[in-house]
Amino acid sequence: MRLEDEIKQPVFQSDAQKAYLNVLYTAGWMNQRQNAAFKSYGLTGPQFNVLRILRGQHPQPATVALLIERMLDKTSNASRIVDKLEEKKLVTRTVCPANRRAVDIRITETGLRLLRQIDDDGLADPARAGLDNLTTAELRQLSALLDKIRA
Repeated sequence: MRLEDEIKQPVFQSDAQKAYLNVLYTAGWMNQRQNAAFKSYGLTGPQFNVLRILRGQHPQPATVALLIERMLDKTSNASRIVDKLEEKKLVTRTVCPANRRAVDIRITETGLRLLRQIDDDGLADPARAGLDNLTTAELRQLSALLDKIRA
């Protein structure tokens, strides 16, 4: 559906305003869909993001600083997310032997199993976010344009 129809605004001040609002609206739309999908697993989007980062690090540990650096949502509170994941037994936290002020965070076998289940169920599949409506060339163009915006 067109942005104009979604937000009931037939006219925009400029093409730039429409594009800006469209990016924000679409990001929110994708985020809502993702959060709804992860809810049945007891996860939020940022928790899923942290688990994926830790899986990529596995078997090496990560620090909170590394998680913050790699997280998609830089405003998320990584320490609180790790607290919640630890309560769910999806991650462990131990004092780093090389630096007692640092904490090593690792994904548990339970966390790895949960990610495999999510992968098997296709919940992280970009097609669920509507990206299957675009051709390969359009996907490349979209990525290039989004990169250009952040340049």
